[in-house]
Amino acid sequence: MLFNKLGQKRTKFGYWVDSQKDINQSRLIDASGISKGTIYRLCNDSKFRPKHSTVVCINKGLKKLKKNVKVEDFLNL
Repeated sequence: MLFNKLGQKRTKFGYWVDSQKDINQSRLIDASGISKGTIYRLCNDSKFRPKHSTVVCINKGLKKLKKNVKVEDFLNL
């Protein structure tokens, strides 16, 4: 388990989001159309396994934000 600057537990994806200067959870929510709760779980719950359709939407959101990564790179699917 990784921790952010505030000492909160984060997943690999959550830690990556925290390390980006031009992206945060709110921007990802807007870009992907995924609910706040789902993004929160992706960033904080290492046992959470999103549906395929959720992964597709998040990847589209990351692409809109001009990030050359895929959420699958951070998850143990």
